[in-house]
Amino acid sequence: VAVDARTGREVWKTAVADPELGYFYVAGPIVAHGKLITGISGCERYKDDVCFITGHDAITGQELWRTSTIARPGEPGGDTWGDLPLRFRAGSDAWIAGSYDAETNLVYWATSQAKPWARAVRGTAGDALYTNSSLALDPDTGELVWHYQYLPGETHDMDEVFESVLIDLDGRRSLFKMGKLGILWQIDRATGEFINATDIGYQNILSVDSETGEVRYRPGMIPEIGVEIEMCPSTSGFKSWRAMAFSPLTNALYIPITLNCELATFGPTDRILGGGGTGPVRRINTPHPASEGNLGELLVIDIRNGEVMWRHRTPSPINTAALTTAGGLVFAGDWDRHMYAYNAQSGDILWQTRLPTSTQGFPISYLADGKQYVAIPVGGGGSSWSTTLPRELAPNIRRPRNGNSLHVFALPN
Repeated sequence: VAVDARTGREVWKTAVADPELGYFYVAGPIVAHGKLITGISGCERYKDDVCFITGHDAITGQELWRTSTIARPGEPGGDTWGDLPLRFRAGSDAWIAGSYDAETNLVYWATSQAKPWARAVRGTAGDALYTNSSLALDPDTGELVWHYQYLPGETHDMDEVFESVLIDLDGRRSLFKMGKLGILWQIDRATGEFINATDIGYQNILSVDSETGEVRYRPGMIPEIGVEIEMCPSTSGFKSWRAMAFSPLTNALYIPITLNCELATFGPTDRILGGGGTGPVRRINTPHPASEGNLGELLVIDIRNGEVMWRHRTPSPINTAALTTAGGLVFAGDWDRHMYAYNAQSGDILWQTRLPTSTQGFPISYLADGKQYVAIPVGGGGSSWSTTLPRELAPNIRRPRNGNSLHVFALPN
């Protein structure tokens, strides 16, 4: 739906997918080269079609192209699902908004894991393209220019779907990403060539070659149906939708992390239309052995060498995206109602406050009448890992259930 920003009047409405089949939107669209581009979600259940990304005329709403996020039988990459028919190729939801580079004229959109989560449940040990991948698309045609798959054949619900941060480093147009495992990937965003991978060192599921990007599962870490495994992170991930932020002042990424592990048992599903899903799994969340009693961490990595500049841990999860400013500040908030302002270089806490309930979402900074402000939404949010983990692993930390509000703070002159 497009509305006039001045009046709220509806300008156009375009049907994209049938919600009765489970399709829905999680993130908003982006505008690139005059096209409005958005990704669909709701592809965990078996149905006759799969998830996709669409491009629309921004003026009329007309759908101009549609690109599948799963390789179809008979098409390039289709054999990575074995002999599974299309209706049993699930997942690869495009549920986080992409990024656009006007210089390359490419849109970068990431995809989620295959579903059901475990290989043994979904019935194929193949790479399952284009799950857990970055897709570089021509915004005018939807053509797939290149793809890079981070975790071929992923089997634990370790999403790599999150934000793409576009940074020019050492003369290369790079794309930086981090998924649930806490591996920072650097990809050439013009060609899709792998450049580097930095594992922050908290996960126990696989090994990654920092020079080639090849991943190998560690012994005993590929789930079997009905067999419990201990994995770090849990299916909530170390990194999630809370976006990291880059500061050109420090050449560092500021990354919200949740420290956690899980005892998981994956179970079977019915391979019928309407079946599938994530796959039954018994989950027991456990503290991370390196957490020292904390659930949250703001982790800062120098992208030039992959070294940790500083980290700040909190008893409850970091519950917002990070926000960097040109004044050398970093803002983030936690589940326990705190909002922090850090010195971006040293990590010193310069200011903090306590809000009516949990901080949520994405803080923003803006200028009005010559004054700089920072705004942050506050509220209970929906049912998600962000509420499950602290309730189970930090039950002594409580927050009010009410208090949905928007808080705005003025920065000093």
